[in-house]
Formats: sequence, C-alpha cells, structure tokens
Amino acid sequence: ADIVTANKALLAHHSTEIFEAAAQVGAQVYYEAAVAGAIPIIRPLRDSLAGDRVTRILGIVNGTTNFILDRIDTLGESMEDSLAMAKKLGYAEDNSSADIEGYDAAQKASILASLAFHTHVPIDLVYREGITEITLDQVRAARQAGYVVKLLAICERVVSAEGTEGVSARVYPAMVPDTHPLAAVHGANNAVFVEAELAGPLMFYGAGAGGVQTSSAVLGDLVSAARRHVIGGPGVAESTHATFPILPISEIRTRYHISLEITDAPGVLADIASIFATHGVSVESVEQKPAGADGQSATATLVIGTHEAIEADLAATVAALEASAVVQRVVGVIRMEGL
Repeated sequence: ADIVTANKALLAHHSTEIFEAAAQVGAQVYYEAAVAGAIPIIRPLRDSLAGDRVTRILGIVNGTTNFILDRIDTLGESMEDSLAMAKKLGYAEDNSSADIEGYDAAQKASILASLAFHTHVPIDLVYREGITEITLDQVRAARQAGYVVKLLAICERVVSAEGTEGVSARVYPAMVPDTHPLAAVHGANNAVFVEAELAGPLMFYGAGAGGVQTSSAVLGDLVSAARRHVIGGPGVAESTHATFPILPISEIRTRYHISLEITDAPGVLADIASIFATHGVSVESVEQKPAGADGQSATATLVIGTHEAIEADLAATVAALEASAVVQRVVGVIRMEGL
C-alpha cells in the first residue's frame, strides 16, 4: 500500500515519522496536493530537477492572502473590507488566522524547502510573519515605487557571515518589483518561482485551492501509485542526505523599505544617515514629503530604501531609529524581494 495525502499540516509536523514508516514497508508517499493545490510543484522538484541545484524558491502559496492583498492593491480596499469579501466568497474561513498570520504558508515552506534542499526543515524553524500589519498606505506607496506587496514563502540556500552554507525558510509580506512574474499573480491564484543553477528561473502558476482543482493533484498521485504497483519497483524515499543547518532569519540578506515620521528640522537627515552608517547599512533611495497638507507641519514623512544587508543589521537599524529623538515614529517596515 502507498500513501496519498493533501494534508500539509501533517507533513510539515510529522514528515520524518511518515517517511520512516513508509520506508519500513516499502511504501511511497505522494503529496502533490499538499502544496499549491492543482499546480504541479512536488514532482518537478523531486524528479525533473533532481539533477540540478535549486538555489531559491519564491512562492505565493496561500490564495486567501493573495486575494486580500490583490484587492487592496487594485481596488484600494482596506484590509478589513478585503478580508470580509474573502470570507463572503469562501476564500477565507471565519477563523482566518491560519491564512492571514502565515501559518498555512509556513507549513508549505517547510515542505518545499525540505524537498528542494534535501534537508529536513522543521516547521518550528520556519520564520513567519502574516499580513495583519500591512496597511493600504503601504500598498499604495509600494505601487507608486514600482512594487507590489505579496505574502511570500521563501526557501533558499544561504551562506552565513561565518561562511557556513545552510538553508533558510521563511514567510513574510514583501515588496516585489511590478516587473517580476509573481507581481502578475492575481486573485486567489498561487505561483511558485524556482531558481536553479542549470534550468534558470522557472514559474509554476495556477489554482492554489478548491475542491475540484485539488482533486486533479490527488488523482494524479493515485495514478502514479497505481502505475508503480502495476510496473513494480521501489518508491522514492524522503531525500535528506544533505543535512544543511537551518539558519535563523538574522543570517539572511535582504532589503528594507522603511517609512518614518521625523522632526522636520535642519540636521535631521544627517542624524538618520549616521544611524544607518553605524549599523553598516547602505541607503539606496530617500524620499521626503511634508506630513501636513499645507506643508507647514513640524514633522515630515521619510521613506528610505536600503541596499541588500544582513537582516540582523537591518533590524538593529530600525531599533535605533525607533529610539532616536528625531524620529517621531516608525510608520512601517517591509522587506523587498525578487530584485
């Protein structure tokens, strides 16, 4: 007997036990439907790219959050109104925390990272942020700057500052360039963008949920299992031979888009620049706007985009900005990916 499952939570929390038990009886575990619904992504990673070296995966793997963020971006709705519409249309449950707080996407990131990098990635080591703190103003500012906000599941090979090669798996909202293929994923659709050394960039796109759509992946697994039993031969075991360390988010390199409300006075920009320099973070872009409509306010809005830097240094920079006397408040911080 073989196992066919679409239960992502089961695999994210208990994959090691399941694969070990299956190996003892010569069974195969099929789980194409566990990630991204009808989109074929498990077989390509396990089989088609088996001879390649996957370096990074960027995935929109939760249809509910993509539906919400897409409506905020294209229709100018609030988070509350978009969530209400998602519930009305059946994209979100009454208790939508698994979706909007990133738990669902984190489970899928655990599965994808384990498969792509031949290393067991426990769900507890997947960094997670949801979309509950995203505002309409942030989404509008991103669009004006040429970006779209998406909840991303990111799995990648990372080299730490000490030179250790490891794996990072994380979920958070991020600004994606509007020219990136993931920026064109609308509604409740899913997409997985894979980067491999030989194959280059690959995009897998389609329905990420829905009973009929998910059944396509389940039936495909059933047919594969039937073929194996007719033809014979062993199943494919879990591949965990690489055993890379799972690096914390503090070790990754990314970019920040920071919005500040600052005191509008001479010397303030120099003080803020000094904070970035102290923490070794280079500034790529700066935009300042008066906070008041009449331009007479004592404060101003400052939007700063950074160059790529280590997450720990970026986080320390934000903490220092929050403590600075010239910064009234940190309005928002969002990462930038896909550059």
